Amino acid sequence: MTDVRQRFVRAGRMVVKIGSSSLTGEDGFLDEDALVALVDVLAEMHRRGKHVLLVTSGSIASGLAPLGLKERPRDLATAQATASVGQGLLIASYTKAFARHGIRVGQVLLTSDDLVRRTHYGNARRALERLLKLDVVPIVNENDTVATDEIRFGDNDRLAALVTTVVHAEALLLLTDVDALHSAAPGTPGARRIERVDSPKDLEGIDISHRGHVLGTGGMVTKLEAAQIATGAGAVVLLTSARNALRAVDGEDVGTLFAPTGKRSTSRLQWLATVAKTCGQIVLDEGAAQAVLAGKASLLAAGATAVRGDFKAGEAIELVGPDGVPVARAFARFPSHQIPAMLGLSTKRLREELGEEYARELVHVDDLVIVRRAK
Repeated sequence: MTDVRQRFVRAGRMVVKIGSSSLTGEDGFLDEDALVALVDVLAEMHRRGKHVLLVTSGSIASGLAPLGLKERPRDLATAQATASVGQGLLIASYTKAFARHGIRVGQVLLTSDDLVRRTHYGNARRALERLLKLDVVPIVNENDTVATDEIRFGDNDRLAALVTTVVHAEALLLLTDVDALHSAAPGTPGARRIERVDSPKDLEGIDISHRGHVLGTGGMVTKLEAAQIATGAGAVVLLTSARNALRAVDGEDVGTLFAPTGKRSTSRLQWLATVAKTCGQIVLDEGAAQAVLAGKASLLAAGATAVRGDFKAGEAIELVGPDGVPVARAFARFPSHQIPAMLGLSTKRLREELGEEYARELVHVDDLVIVRRAK
């Protein structure tokens, strides 16, 4: 067993994501047998002492048949109504299936607004942590009943990756209707399974255009984006089919493994790196950009050339290089309206011309996360 697969198997806290295509039949009905089979695997993981969080799709798909709909609604209002009907059926089925194992569950419905706003992010994290401490399995889904295009995640793959960062999970298991990532669409002559991905370079030349089940919203592209978010936060990701779930947990050579590319950090920096909505930018000269990218320097006013947007001290912003490409995300130490007078000034000149309270970093090194590699 490889070191990365061992890390996956030994993970004490794991997020599992299941898609609509693995929970419903072509007729739109919830496949109770598939749901029970999944819960049996999760219950076994729970029995082994793992903290399991389930991110599930299926609320809209579950509501189609009861409402007599033959396909996923295209208008927002009907989709919201269908989700409202389906969500109750879905959580009832999970509650019943887990109860067979003596396990309690708790429903957590989120919109992206709950994670983009820093205070909401903290509330979501505390709720999930408390559920785990109470030995409850959180069942997370996007709140499709109230979500709009402006505040939705877009698919539950990304939601699962973000939940992974929120709770600092060591692993993410993405369950779908294909057994692994392949070099071409499944069924294509010569397509081979990609066993492991260590960096984006390993995906060059891979055809990921294949879209999943008609009832789903994602495809392989969204799963790779989710893997990038989770591995960047230090988690191991395994992509495989729902029928391979137990084999994956047992450490068998199934699916595609994605090795961690980053390190787990504090909750606020995880939020800053993955979901924070930035309010503006500070433009850096080349020297300051390289210093920030080196990972050991704060941003001084002497290295800043411009400020964009309207933000307050403590809000999330981007640090961009002279080419306009972001190099880091950060928490601003000054409001945007104070920064123009500080641009290009040394700490000594800031103290002499503006006062002692200005003689400090625009951004401290402990308040930023790098978003691109140094050259």
